[in-house]
Amino acid sequence: MQTTKIPTGATRHTTFTRTIAKAAAALLLLGAAAGAWAQDYPNRVVRITTPFPAGSGVDVNLRLVADKLSKRWGKPVIIENRPGANGFIAIEAAKRARPDGHELLQLDSAQMAAQPFLFKKIPYDLDRDFDPVTTIFRNYFFLAVPTTSPYKNVGELLAAARAQPGGINYGSWFVGSPGHLGASMLDTAAGTTMMHIPFKEMTQLYTAVANQEVSWAFGTIGSMNPLYRAGKLRFLAAAAPRRIARFTDVPTMGEAGGPAGFELSAWVGILAPKGTPKAVRDKIYQDVAAVLKDPEIEERFTQMAYEPIAMTEAQFRGQLKTDAQRYGETIRRLNISLD
Repeated sequence: MQTTKIPTGATRHTTFTRTIAKAAAALLLLGAAAGAWAQDYPNRVVRITTPFPAGSGVDVNLRLVADKLSKRWGKPVIIENRPGANGFIAIEAAKRARPDGHELLQLDSAQMAAQPFLFKKIPYDLDRDFDPVTTIFRNYFFLAVPTTSPYKNVGELLAAARAQPGGINYGSWFVGSPGHLGASMLDTAAGTTMMHIPFKEMTQLYTAVANQEVSWAFGTIGSMNPLYRAGKLRFLAAAAPRRIARFTDVPTMGEAGGPAGFELSAWVGILAPKGTPKAVRDKIYQDVAAVLKDPEIEERFTQMAYEPIAMTEAQFRGQLKTDAQRYGETIRRLNISLD
C-alpha cells in the first residue's frame, strides 16, 4: 500500500511558497487580460438602454454624448428607448445583458435613490445587479410661479404659507416625484405646510401653474422652457448652490428669502451589468469625461441649464448614498408607497 508523504519543515514552506506564486501569477494574468480587454474596447456596437422616451431632454443629451463617443471609439453607440413601468422595463433588459461593457443602462438619480423607498417590491437591486460607471450631467430645479403671481420672491411665498397653513398649494408630476419630494423638503426646511396637487404628466402640470390652478411648482429648464419663454412662468429661485449660467438673473433659494443652502437637483448616471470588468468601466468613465469637455456639448448643456459632470465610481456611490438618505427620510415621513 502506497502512502502519501505530508510535507514538513522546509518542504512545507516550499509548497506554500509555490502555491502563493501560482496564485500571484494567476492574478497577474487576469489583470493583464482585463487591461487588454479594455484596450480592445469597444469591439462592436455599444447599446445604451434608457427608460426615457425619445425626444425628451434626457434622451436628446444622451444622444449627443453617444455621438461623440461613437466618433472617439470608431464604433456605433446606439440608444434604445424603453420607457414605461417606472423604468423597470429598461432596467430588466439591461441587467440580463452580458457584462462586457457593450450593454449599458442610463438612469436618473430619482430612479436610483428614491424608487427603492417608494416601492416595497422592485425587480432589481442596484448593488446586486449593476456597477456604477459615471455620470453625464446634473441639473438644478427652479421654483416657478405664474407670471401674474403676487409673490415676488420665495420669502413672500413662504410667509403666505406660514400665515395660511394648507392654504398655499403646489403641483408635481406625480406622487413621489422629485418635485413632490423636493417641495416637502422645502416645507420641512421652512417650517410651512403646503398642499400637494399631483398631475399626470409634466405638460399638464406646468400649464396648470401658468393658468394659476396651483401656486407654484419645482421644475427644470428642459421641462418648463417653452412656457417660460412664452412669458407664462416666472422663476423665483434656483434650488442650487450658486446662480445658474444663462439664468444669472434668477437668485438662489437663500438669496430669494428661502432656506439658506437649500438644493434640489437631478443627475443622470450610466451603469453596467454586474461583473463588467473594472478596466472597461474605467475606460468608459475616462472617455465620457473627455467628450463632456467638447465645446459643443458644453454649449448645448449650458443652454438647458445642465451641468456636464463625469463622476468617478467613488463619487457616484457617495452622491447616490447622500440622495438615498435624503429621499428615504422624506418618503418615510410622508408614508408614501406606490405599490
